[in-house]
Amino acid sequence: MIPETIRKALEDERRAQDEKWGEQNHNSHYWLTIIGEEYGEACKAANECRPHALRVELVHTAASAIAAIECLDRNGHTSDI
Repeated sequence: MIPETIRKALEDERRAQDEKWGEQNHNSHYWLTIIGEEYGEACKAANECRPHALRVELVHTAASAIAAIECLDRNGHTSDI
């Protein structure tokens, strides 16, 4: 079960990503680059002891992973990655 506040944050971030970038259909390697970049920003926030920024970056990371899964599903690659 995902708590409502987290689910809403993820949905809001996915919506913002789609508004900014449109539908993205990258290959698996590029998706991992995007997710890795977001994860790196989360690590930086954690190392700097910035819990609010850490939460924001974790939401970005999770939403990017969701976008990658949506892309795989949309393109019929449900067993890829």
